[in-house]
Amino acid sequence: MSLPVTAKVPFGGDYNPEQWPEDVWKQDHRLFDSARIDLVTLGVFDWALTQPAEDVYDFSLLDRIVERAAAEGRGICLATGTAAHPAWLAKAYPEVTRTDFDGRKHRFGRRHNSCPSSPVYRRLSVELARRVARRYADTPAVVAWHVGNEYGGACYCELCADGFRGWLRNRYGTLDDLNAAWYTTFWSHTFTDWEQIEPPSALTEHWRGPDHTAFPGITLDYLRFSSDAMLANFHDEKAAIRESSPTLPVTTNFMGMYRPIDYHRWAAHLDFASWDNYPPDDESAARMALTHDLMRGLKDGQPFWLMEQSPGVTACRDVNPLKRPGLMRLWSWQAVAHGADAVLFFQLRASRGASEKYHGAVIGHSGRSDTRVFREVAELGAELDRLGSASLGARTPARVALLFDWDSWWALEISDGPSRLVRYQQVVLAYHRALWDAGVDLDVVAVTADLSGYDVVVAPALHMLKGDLAQRLEDVAARGGSVLTTYLSGRVDENDQAFLMDVPGPLGQLTGVRVDEWDARGPEVVNPVRLGDGAEAVEVEARLLFELVIPQGAQVVGTYQADFYAGTPAVTRNSFGDGDGWYVATDLDQTGVSWVVRQVLARHDVIGPYPDVADLESAVRVAPDGSRLLFLLNHRADAVEVPARRGGVDLLTGDRIWTGSTMRLPAYGVVVLKEDW
Repeated sequence: MSLPVTAKVPFGGDYNPEQWPEDVWKQDHRLFDSARIDLVTLGVFDWALTQPAEDVYDFSLLDRIVERAAAEGRGICLATGTAAHPAWLAKAYPEVTRTDFDGRKHRFGRRHNSCPSSPVYRRLSVELARRVARRYADTPAVVAWHVGNEYGGACYCELCADGFRGWLRNRYGTLDDLNAAWYTTFWSHTFTDWEQIEPPSALTEHWRGPDHTAFPGITLDYLRFSSDAMLANFHDEKAAIRESSPTLPVTTNFMGMYRPIDYHRWAAHLDFASWDNYPPDDESAARMALTHDLMRGLKDGQPFWLMEQSPGVTACRDVNPLKRPGLMRLWSWQAVAHGADAVLFFQLRASRGASEKYHGAVIGHSGRSDTRVFREVAELGAELDRLGSASLGARTPARVALLFDWDSWWALEISDGPSRLVRYQQVVLAYHRALWDAGVDLDVVAVTADLSGYDVVVAPALHMLKGDLAQRLEDVAARGGSVLTTYLSGRVDENDQAFLMDVPGPLGQLTGVRVDEWDARGPEVVNPVRLGDGAEAVEVEARLLFELVIPQGAQVVGTYQADFYAGTPAVTRNSFGDGDGWYVATDLDQTGVSWVVRQVLARHDVIGPYPDVADLESAVRVAPDGSRLLFLLNHRADAVEVPARRGGVDLLTGDRIWTGSTMRLPAYGVVVLKEDW
């Protein structure tokens, strides 16, 4: 199964006409035409409307919505409507609502309040998905199915406890194996019956919140179980859809770097990935690039859909900054540059009430078309029309891989020691930022991914080592590649138990180092690190964690400058086969991380065309016909001029650009260059 079949990059987003009188619909579609909107996502939260009682289904309103969209020539991404259960369901079957981490049984309210283990919830949500698919499977305008919405959270009820025990039986088989994996000889925790096992919560293994646990192995497995339990909900609905729609692609919208759900475990079950991009501020360009790359990497480089973004502001944060003029366009093109084959918004018309009434929309409460936001959306729609099908199916020719691992994320942050101030996401962001600044085309992939096609593999904070990963990383270096890893890597196995060997465990041979001790300090403590030699040496800052490294064949590249370990290695490089293994033993500042990353990249010719132009992003996609698209994105608030490395045609303007000529990108400007063959 692949991406939806469309003639161009779909443009549109979430549309909820059930919230307004039908006389508003005509105005909406007229405005959609003006903005070049050609796809609408319908029915995401329609459960209470389409099933007003357990034995009553009423599709009359959704029929009219779908018929109107189809008649207007819009493509439709049709949702199952199961993203929030109705009030009658919670009243009739109280067990469908969740029990939270603190042991409180919830009543009806909000969304994300359905217990994923509830047989009633699973039966009724699947039946609704079945009926929606059966009713609309033959509607030509429907190009994709949308199951649920932004899955997330966790439940700790008795149904989930039973589900957890069943999950554990499947994983471990015997209590002996489970006790060994969880290290239950500690604190008299040995289990002698499956029924003795409780979900790890504030009432059992935790104190001071979800990250403070007496038994990380138990908590880690519950995180895995919770992700799998919601995946089972998705899988059930998808199977129901397949009964009447065997070929139309199915997705659900992810939330980027979202900790509660391991999207790598989900990826194989989606026909295509999609995600919702809501950056916290105006300074998130590199963070968004990382997340786009992560979403593309879920399906082995297959393009994804940008399912949601705000055209102006969000409404879910304490402070909700407005996207400055040009940023919505720039960030939309950034998504396309990194693999998006759809650009969609939440929402197309602003909700009049409830919690999202102030969330940005293409059409505001007044229904005007002369607002700045609407004008910018319409201009972007016209540009996507000009792009046509040029980028559909195009892939990123990456020779660099960045490893991203939910298990390492979970295990690192639920561990007591060495430092709770070290956050997995921040470490990954720093190393990705260095690659992004260098203009590197890269894939962000799971630790199970095939690494044979990459020249450089960057594995920051690879806390947990599973399966044959250490061997596959050695293989990268042995054939001439470079592997870069960092402090707190190679510490634990898949059960979160420390390796009975020197740190960094199975990575020791590759990195050529041994770590016997480590020193954790508060963020106010800075230990300078000197990188390089002679006149080319630089001094940078390191914080939070300082591993004391004893070289076992590795060359010292950087040294600590303070404390009793002054002069000892902080950064090393080890020759391994025809390549090398790098190890960074401390939390370097961004300047230091970038310095090390540039050293790693230097021997592989993978740096982008403009690595020294600050905040000028470059990205390449190669279309199925072999044409090469170079995206240049100016994230600066002023103009920038650069020489064209290759000639071609700017697909947004139609202008011919000659090799060596000067390209001028205004503030937040974009060039999409179809390069000459």
